[in-house]
Amino acid sequence: MRKYALLLSLLCVTWVWAQLSYQTLTDVSYLLTPEKDVYRQERCKLDIYYPEGKEAFATVVWFHGGGLTGGEKELPRELTERGFAVVSPNYRLSHRATYPAYIEDTAEAIAWVFRNIASYGGDPDKIFVGGHSAGGYLVLMAALGKEYLEKFGVDADQVAGWLPVSGQTFTHYTIRKEMGLPNPDKIPWIDRYALAHLARNGTPPIILLTGNRTLEMTARYEENATLYAVLQGVGNQSVRLYELEGFDHGNVVAPACCFIADYISKQTK
Repeated sequence: MRKYALLLSLLCVTWVWAQLSYQTLTDVSYLLTPEKDVYRQERCKLDIYYPEGKEAFATVVWFHGGGLTGGEKELPRELTERGFAVVSPNYRLSHRATYPAYIEDTAEAIAWVFRNIASYGGDPDKIFVGGHSAGGYLVLMAALGKEYLEKFGVDADQVAGWLPVSGQTFTHYTIRKEMGLPNPDKIPWIDRYALAHLARNGTPPIILLTGNRTLEMTARYEENATLYAVLQGVGNQSVRLYELEGFDHGNVVAPACCFIADYISKQTK
């Protein structure tokens, strides 16, 4: 477990890729088969931002936050113009959908990237997956619950690295609401919808990022620290935990994305 001081967290290195131009495609359906459900047709789309004229580039698939009840696909500025692609999917939201719809959408979007990124010049062996808050929870569910990606023909351990930011690691409070549990926003719950319950060994790198524990959402750092400890307890040596000093749940996104951009650059040299 490591702390990153405020100053260090703000040092987002600006990589200059002057020789590259970037293309953005919007609202690309990632559904594997035709879908009659209008809401699923509407939500199961992604945006692709990629460098033109570059071969075998890396890709980060980025999932938005919003408590599983809101939010829209986004291309964080700190992840752009870095020489790699950014793919940002939408997914179905509660209450128009319930568990496991949004996790299945997460897996299907990741599988789409594995099937298609090479056609844009990307390397399927350099696919990283990250997300903030609810997106971080979804990322970890796809990472540790291997059955979600297996449904779409992808092994979760093919991902080059999992990079969740401030995700819940106990059962998500929106799922607790769907289950009708008392005080779902306050009382933690660990069951098959919780990441700690799914802890396993042999994963690719899992980099857990959170804001400062005194500024974050209630127990958010502590939940990530628990998952870190549980993963290490089952022998997983590929997990790291970073606490970004000086940042709360909302403004941690920018420095976390700087960290992610630097991490991807170092891993794909």
